[in-house]
Amino acid sequence: MTLYRWFPIASTLLWLFIPGLQVKANLTQPAVGQQNVDCQAPALSRLNKHVVALGETLESIARQYNLIPATLLGLNPSLRSRGVQIGTEIVIPPFNGIRVEVPANQTWRDVAKAYNVREAILYEVNGCQENPRVVFVPGVNWSPETLGVEEVTRELTGYPLPAIATVGLRYGWQLRLGSGKVEFHSGVDLLATPDTPVLAAGSGVVAFAAEQGNYGNLVVINHQDGLQTRYAHLANITVTTGQRIMQGEQVGTVGATGAPDIEASHLHFEIRYNSDLGWVAENPEPYLRNMKIANR
Repeated sequence: MTLYRWFPIASTLLWLFIPGLQVKANLTQPAVGQQNVDCQAPALSRLNKHVVALGETLESIARQYNLIPATLLGLNPSLRSRGVQIGTEIVIPPFNGIRVEVPANQTWRDVAKAYNVREAILYEVNGCQENPRVVFVPGVNWSPETLGVEEVTRELTGYPLPAIATVGLRYGWQLRLGSGKVEFHSGVDLLATPDTPVLAAGSGVVAFAAEQGNYGNLVVINHQDGLQTRYAHLANITVTTGQRIMQGEQVGTVGATGAPDIEASHLHFEIRYNSDLGWVAENPEPYLRNMKIANR
């Protein structure tokens, strides 16, 4: 499954549900000195500690706390240099996110804008503080210093399907009907009939081509300049790990393996870039609008 299920946030709900937290969609900052009964302690004051035990990995620890590895790497920089070692004590946040220092000439509102997080959410998650200098940005495993569309599309020029497709599920926070939860979707689901050829969006090297949990049959291609594309829920895979591939070459066919997030037949497509926090998801939709259909 390609939805991150740990921190709910959306702009279209009357109420947003976060473990232990309720936030009104139109919540405004109270006046100075006014108590906000909805606010809990700041997220950064609610960090837990975990001592690495024999046999544990970064991935297994993240799963234990319903987090993604990038969240743990961001809050525990030593893990990037020394790795996960037995006896190491690491801090665990209550949900996914990153620690951000507010620049001296800016406020938490500027941080909310830079990371595309609603002010009401950021304000309440950080204890309704009036002028915090360090904030926890929830549900985020990316940096605002992302690659621009023009830079990305120079490397990714090909549409991943033989024809322009309708987006069945968009990138970002999505309301799950029935459960009432809001979950993060790390790519876009492009509607296509079963067995439709899936095409490489750009030239590169196949970094992964096999079954991968909720992704089902997954192909991952590494491109130049730290870019990566992912093609999930494939019925069949037609490439192998380590293979060099050209833009427009077939990597597999549309299927329903793994745990798709919608019932309609589709390709789950992601664009990621390499950062200090790992392979970070980008919204593919602006890039898809600039991609061309392959001549086949």
